[in-house]
Amino acid sequence: MPRIAAIVPAYNEEESIASVVNELHSVSVQNNLDIVIVVVNDCSNDSTWNLVLSLPCVAINLPVNLGIGGAVQTGFKHALQNGFDFAIQIDGDGQHPAEELPKLILAQQRNGWNITIGSRFIDKTGFQSSTLRRTGINYFKHLIRLLVNVTITDSTSGFRMIDRKALQLVCDYYPDEYPEPEAIILYRKNNLSMGEVAVNMRQRQGGISSIGGRASIYYMFKVTLSILFTFIKTNSKKQAR
Repeated sequence: MPRIAAIVPAYNEEESIASVVNELHSVSVQNNLDIVIVVVNDCSNDSTWNLVLSLPCVAINLPVNLGIGGAVQTGFKHALQNGFDFAIQIDGDGQHPAEELPKLILAQQRNGWNITIGSRFIDKTGFQSSTLRRTGINYFKHLIRLLVNVTITDSTSGFRMIDRKALQLVCDYYPDEYPEPEAIILYRKNNLSMGEVAVNMRQRQGGISSIGGRASIYYMFKVTLSILFTFIKTNSKKQAR
């Protein structure tokens, strides 16, 4: 049975972190999965850290706020250094139901992908996000397909599973702010395979999203630049070799 690290980045998630960890623990036991939950507290200024210390998980406390990319990469490094076969990223706000996790594991076992992404848009069930954010996600789908010839319907999904080959890559470099779309470019430019599996998602169970209103437009602009920069930078490195 593969050893799996469930990486849960958490920043001010006092309203949801306990239920996220407890759901993951229950699903792991019920399905006889070898899962270790790793919560990375990204210097929260609420009671998140105190709650995490009481939960059935490995607790990592960052002394400074690194942002979502830095928190996730910290979890990935822990997984690689401790010999895990896979890492599964799960948001700390409760959007990703733990009962959907076996779908990612089964899809990876069937297809042998290096990266398996949970998509809410394949079956279009569960929470589908706002119209503005769906428009942005669809835009990223076409941009990514144009650049690296892969169709990912839910490129912003933080519900994804990666193997040790992908872990080795992201432990050297992982995008910092809003990393999920940019990471797809990184994976594909390094010849890693990926695919999607249909999952249900929920609305966030607590806290406030950093992407809303005008921030959504800024997000699209910034991530577009990051995607293009990663694409060009990776090409430059290969030419230099």
